[in-house]
Amino acid sequence: MEITADSVWSNCLDFIKDNIQPQAYKTWFEPIQAVKLTGNALSIQVPSKFFYEWLEEHYVKILKVALTKELGDDAKLVYVIKMENTYGNKQPFTEKIPSANRTPVKSQDVDVPFNNKSPELKNPFIIPGIRNVKIESQLNPSYTFENFLEGDSNRLARNAGIAVANKPGGTSFNPLLIFGGVGLGKTHLAHAIGVDIKDKYPEKTVLYISAEKFTQQYIDSVKKNNRNDFIHFYQIIDVLIIDDVQFLSGKTGTQDVFFHIFNHLHQNGKQVVLTSDKAPVDMQDIEQRLLSRFKWGLSAELQTPDFETRVSILKNKLYRDGVEMPDEIVEYVAKHIKTNVRELEGAIISLIAQSSFNKKEITINLAKDIVDKFVKNTKREVSIDYIQKVVSDYFQMDVSTLQSKTRKRHIVQARQLAMFFAKKYTKASLASIGSQIGQRDHATVLHACKTVDNLSSTDKQFRKYVEDLAKKLSL
Repeated sequence: MEITADSVWSNCLDFIKDNIQPQAYKTWFEPIQAVKLTGNALSIQVPSKFFYEWLEEHYVKILKVALTKELGDDAKLVYVIKMENTYGNKQPFTEKIPSANRTPVKSQDVDVPFNNKSPELKNPFIIPGIRNVKIESQLNPSYTFENFLEGDSNRLARNAGIAVANKPGGTSFNPLLIFGGVGLGKTHLAHAIGVDIKDKYPEKTVLYISAEKFTQQYIDSVKKNNRNDFIHFYQIIDVLIIDDVQFLSGKTGTQDVFFHIFNHLHQNGKQVVLTSDKAPVDMQDIEQRLLSRFKWGLSAELQTPDFETRVSILKNKLYRDGVEMPDEIVEYVAKHIKTNVRELEGAIISLIAQSSFNKKEITINLAKDIVDKFVKNTKREVSIDYIQKVVSDYFQMDVSTLQSKTRKRHIVQARQLAMFFAKKYTKASLASIGSQIGQRDHATVLHACKTVDNLSSTDKQFRKYVEDLAKKLSL
């Protein structure tokens, strides 16, 4: 029987399949195609450079054994990597000889023509008029993976973050979108990814920025007529981390410019990390073409941590601060402060401070006092003003807009929701609620509450508004 590339590779696959996990085989070997057999050198085609690097790093030994069985001790394996440039033209194949079979033969490297970095680019992070391409990452080095404790509530997001940090732009998690409620660690995880990448790849340009600041920079660039400089600056970033991307909602100009920047980075193998307080499917007033790109990679949710994770977070915090505390007290705090990590750490800091300043021993009774006061203080924050602020922020508008006389549908609905939650979470009278939310009367508030109830039962999207806001306001 004639020996062909296909027959040799098929026999190799049979051997490999018997010696690795089924999921690993499906992921890393099924997509490979045999290309040609030249003497004792088998060429196989892999989908990407990342694929080749992963095989080299994790499976080179088993590949060598399999190939030696088929072609003898002098067997060689050549990877063929099909590359595409941003114009859609096919690049030549790149052939790479694995490290286990290095020979003096020079591999054919492809020079992708998108590495030109102009020294004349304007950096929006420095004083206008001063030209400089040194880019500060804007990262907080205290936010690391080590102090972002893993639990069921965040395992997927944390592990995806670590994978991205290990091979930025080289995984299928591009973009990586981390979403979840307030105080669950989105910003911490985003910084941790950037910090780890800077540590592993010092030559890479990493930039963290909030969507709000990105928007302001874009507005400034339009005013100063240097929009192209703004775009070119962001196109030279290797790892772009944008926090609170939902802030782009309704801002069509900023969305448009981000769309082009995102495309350029993604097509050139650069890494994009995004955080949001909601999943792409729930984002309002974001262009469909941008939402579709958010879904290209992985959307990983951060959920409220369970009891065990809350205990671990507190113990880690105490260890880092050099404070000892009995387990029963740690568990008491973890049991009663459930909302988010920020509040959890705030409660333990208050407990330590109270003990230190008043020279009191940390007892379960002191813990109860602190937790009771902490919960009460938090609840007192839910005033009508606070509710209006939360609702306004959620719908990306000013409180003054919420209170205005306009009859635009989305503003009216936001105002009705503010009235509904004011009635639900405060003891204020209907007249008082109406007075504080745009000088309305009690009948308007009553009508608003009925409207919210009716829409919640008939309109799926409106029900999502109610659920989201309830999470933000619930204590």
